[in-house]
Amino acid sequence: MAALELYLVRHAIAAERGEEYPDDSKRPLTSQGMSRFRKEARALDALGMSVAVVLTSPLVRTRQTADILAGHLSGGPPVVATDALAPAGTAAAVYHELARHAKKGSIALVGHEPNIGELAARLIGSRTPLEFKKGAVCCIDLEGLPPKAIGSLRWFLPPRMLRKLA
Repeated sequence: MAALELYLVRHAIAAERGEEYPDDSKRPLTSQGMSRFRKEARALDALGMSVAVVLTSPLVRTRQTADILAGHLSGGPPVVATDALAPAGTAAAVYHELARHAKKGSIALVGHEPNIGELAARLIGSRTPLEFKKGAVCCIDLEGLPPKAIGSLRWFLPPRMLRKLA
């Protein structure tokens, strides 16, 4: 078993940018986004996904996604907001946050594109970012904390596949 099991999640479908949400950080998930992600979260639980903590960007849409995920996983892990996963966050800030929680063994990170795809690529040593559709999830095993160790991509599931598994 890896020293750290990391799940990277892109937030579910959110309201469109525009006049209704002049502050992008306040855009919520749509009812369709919530409904679809609940199915995905049930599938993840059925697949045995278990985490000690869910770290999330503080933006409304990611926080809602993280709450749905935590609410459907056995054990109901706590959800912790961190600016490291906000759109302006850096990989170095995420690594620092991971170091604070690494002893927990398994962590979910809920974030935004392009950051989450770029982070996944860095973690597995790829030069090309992984493309995360809204609600996509991947699992990466790490033997040590980045950037000292390169992880192994165990699986990467698009949202449609997760919903079919539900």
